[in-house]
Amino acid sequence: MDKPLILAQLLRQLKRQVQVADGELAAVESLLLGITGWSRIELLRNLRQPLPTKTKNQLIKLTNQYLAGWPVQYLLQRADFFGHEFYVDPAVLIPRPETEELVEWVLADTAVQPAALRIADIGTGSGAIGISLKMAHPNWQVVLSDISAAALKVAQKNAAKLHADVTCCQGDLLTPLAGKFDLIVSNPPYIAVNEKKLMDKSVLEHEPQQALFAAENGLYFYRRLAQQVQKYLRPAGRLYLEIGFQQAAYVKEIFFKNSAQVKVTIKKDIAGKNRMVRVVYMEE
Repeated sequence: MDKPLILAQLLRQLKRQVQVADGELAAVESLLLGITGWSRIELLRNLRQPLPTKTKNQLIKLTNQYLAGWPVQYLLQRADFFGHEFYVDPAVLIPRPETEELVEWVLADTAVQPAALRIADIGTGSGAIGISLKMAHPNWQVVLSDISAAALKVAQKNAAKLHADVTCCQGDLLTPLAGKFDLIVSNPPYIAVNEKKLMDKSVLEHEPQQALFAAENGLYFYRRLAQQVQKYLRPAGRLYLEIGFQQAAYVKEIFFKNSAQVKVTIKKDIAGKNRMVRVVYMEE
């Protein structure tokens, strides 16, 4: 009878398959840690031991699904964002690290403001932005909205999981909002449809296209926000947006065309790319 492979041998085999397929070698260990709940120290302690058969079979199955194009986050149904673990499935985009910088900007801007602010996260998806803001400031009133009922269910699940007392509402862009807000935050769809050919295959096949692509060269939702958002903001209220790294000048022009009393600030991400916008309407 063949001696069972110890974990180190199994990992080498699976990583070899991933390497041949030009995948991320770290994915194998991420899958293992996800299904076992181990820390990296526990992984090291178990390298000389065989995995239980059930765990081994699960790891092999997930690795094969990863090789077939499934993102690790969907396979594990979790993604880390701003220090919190969020549930994710194909109804929502996987939260990206660059979006954490948008959250950081909002928090930095509000560090010296009155405590109880009213916030809306538009197109919330998993709820990552709005829930992260609520976790940072539990006394803020946070509203999460999305046009997708399936996405909103994910956001509600994350709010319950993280004990974040937020309000969820379904509808198109700003339409489900009631009243005025101190801050509105959004990471809207902004990829032009003609850029599909440049996208990673796994993103196209598994992440919701409704949350990725926008008409008018990716600028459709910025135009709608520029036309509508001011009436949803309190005096000195602010709008924060994530944008594509080549869209800054276009987005700025869109907001200037819709109001003469507006200040638009572009912010670079950690890679030095223009990826965030802050819009403030001045009192006339």
